[in-house]
Amino acid sequence: MVRKSGKKINPLDVARKQIDIVGQYLDVDKGLLEKLKQTKRDVIVHFPVKMDDGSMRVYTGYRVVHSDTRGPAKGGIRCHPDVDLDEVRALAI
Repeated sequence: MVRKSGKKINPLDVARKQIDIVGQYLDVDKGLLEKLKQTKRDVIVHFPVKMDDGSMRVYTGYRVVHSDTRGPAKGGIRCHPDVDLDEVRALAI
């Protein structure tokens, strides 16, 4: 995501800021807020794909689990050339 000023917005920074704002209204312990800002598991995969013309391209995919405190989790999953790990972390949050 890019602002009008041309500066890229980091979606993970936005998600973490939202946690801070909500924490102020709920009077949540700062240690718990810090825990909530971190992901439990980040998986990065690189997989080759044979293209129609016979060439090989390597793609990168991300899977992030924010928390499994309440049981099994599926997290955020993305495979796209314009996606980075911080975006998927924000989606998982």
